Amino acid sequence: MNRQYSWPTEHWNWPVELSHQHGVRAGEYIFTGGQADLDSHGRVQHPGDLRAQVASVVRYLLDVLHDLDSGPADLVRLVVYFVGDAETERVILEQIARVTGDDVRPVVNTIALPQLCYPGMLIELEGVAMQAVGGGKLARQSFIVDGLAPVPAGFPHVVRCGDVVFTGDMSALAADGSVNYPGDLITQTRLMMEQLCVALQAAGADCDDVLKLNVLYVGDGTAENWQQPALIRQGYFNDPGPAATGISVPAFAQVDLMTKIAVTAMRAVDGVHGGRLDKKYSWPEGHWNWTTTLPYKHGNLCGRLIHLGGQVSLDSQANVLDPDDMVAQTRTAMANIKKVLAELGATLDDVVKVTAFYQGKASADALHRNLLVRSGCYRTPGPATSGIPVPSLVYENMLIEIEVIAVLDTAW
Repeated sequence: MNRQYSWPTEHWNWPVELSHQHGVRAGEYIFTGGQADLDSHGRVQHPGDLRAQVASVVRYLLDVLHDLDSGPADLVRLVVYFVGDAETERVILEQIARVTGDDVRPVVNTIALPQLCYPGMLIELEGVAMQAVGGGKLARQSFIVDGLAPVPAGFPHVVRCGDVVFTGDMSALAADGSVNYPGDLITQTRLMMEQLCVALQAAGADCDDVLKLNVLYVGDGTAENWQQPALIRQGYFNDPGPAATGISVPAFAQVDLMTKIAVTAMRAVDGVHGGRLDKKYSWPEGHWNWTTTLPYKHGNLCGRLIHLGGQVSLDSQANVLDPDDMVAQTRTAMANIKKVLAELGATLDDVVKVTAFYQGKASADALHRNLLVRSGCYRTPGPATSGIPVPSLVYENMLIEIEVIAVLDTAW
């Protein structure tokens, strides 16, 4: 299978030399890295100007898609990292929707943060698109589900493209947009998971079809904070379960909202066993573990698609290795990624998208300390990437969590 890598002419660049590219295409799967309002020297072009930055990152994202022989009509998911409140989120999504239009309707996941990687950055935008090999359109459906929280104009609750199902953010928001059980993380977690089940069912799938889940919750960077809601969530998945990444945030754009989840699932539109697809799971011997028994695995393979949960610098007893040492922890996380991929018959050369959540502030130094290590593990051209600073991670003294998506040349 031929792979395409994208670095459009006059595109923005980092201020350091890296192996990463702005987008990667592997067959029908297209992934962009996080697009930022930077120039070719890595400088923020419109510091503090939200609308100008949104216009810039959308243009960059469309340039990457075009460079990969695709376009906005193929988008199935957008992920928006931004600095601001609910009004900021509304402005961003309205501006994006004016570009994507009513006919595209990708799901959207939004993550509000205190700051992004460089001072003055207000938004980072990444996309996932799917297009048939040779350029044809893939069969897709978008679902807006009655009774779930309202979605912004131009975006659905769920998208199914072929066998792959993508959800937007599921949460405890009510059908009128208000927050159910304000400030109650436990009750909101239960309601969020029920809403996820309803959304998946609309697309003909369920929790047993989930390959990857991404959970955000209001937390303080301690194990005690995430354990009880983690136990609630895990009750919806059988063992072996999906790969998972859980990230704590200081707050959401919607006041008193405490948690959100978004998933990727695969289920055949038609087929034996109700369309259920075979999966292969990875848990390397001696690999790190959580302090609470959970059904999630470190990685899985379904068809040609591999998802890894966030890989970190822990031991099998959930002790942090190399506390507060960003470089050492990044190296350990990357070594763990290689182990999980190997169990699934893959290498780092198969990786198409990397997302790193790291403890840090808006600072080039904070990003580059892990970015250079991560990038150095890949041959050029490397995968698309996003680097997202957060105030804290699940465990104290843990500084980085890295998740990857890989695509094999042939189906398992």
